Amino acid sequence: MVDMPNPISAVDFFAAQLAHQTDPADLAAARAAGAAPLVLDVRSAAGWAQGRIPGAVHLPGERVRDGIADLAPDLDTPVVVYCWGPGCNGATKAALALASMGYTRVQQLMGGFEYWAREGLAVATGSGRSRRAPDELVAPVPAP
Repeated sequence: MVDMPNPISAVDFFAAQLAHQTDPADLAAARAAGAAPLVLDVRSAAGWAQGRIPGAVHLPGERVRDGIADLAPDLDTPVVVYCWGPGCNGATKAALALASMGYTRVQQLMGGFEYWAREGLAVATGSGRSRRAPDELVAPVPAP
C-alpha cells in the first residue's frame, strides 16, 4: 500500500464518487422517472453523428466553457456529461470545467456512451432510434 501524506478516508472518497458519477442504468431510471438532468455529449461531431443518448445536447469539450451558460444559466442545474467510454477522459475534463465554473450538480456518466449502448439502452442517430441487445458483460443482471 502506498503511504499518502494527506489521505482522505475511504468513506469520503466513495461518497464523493457516488455524488459525482452516475451509471447508465441509474441515468436511464432517473430520466424515466421524470428527473431529467441536462445530458451533455462532449465528443466530437463525428462521435455525435455515430450515435448518442436520446435527448442529449452536443457540446464538444473544447466549447463547454463558452456554451454552457446558454444551456444551463442556473449553476444548480443537474448536468451529466459523457464521452466515448471508460478510456476517454473528455467527460472528466468537461465535468472539472463545469465544477470550476461553479456548477454544483455535475456528474460524469461512468463508461460513457459505450456502456450506455452496451447496456441495450436507446441510441439516437440521424436515422432515428435503435437499441442493441445488452452485452452480458456490462448490462445489469435482472433480479431472479
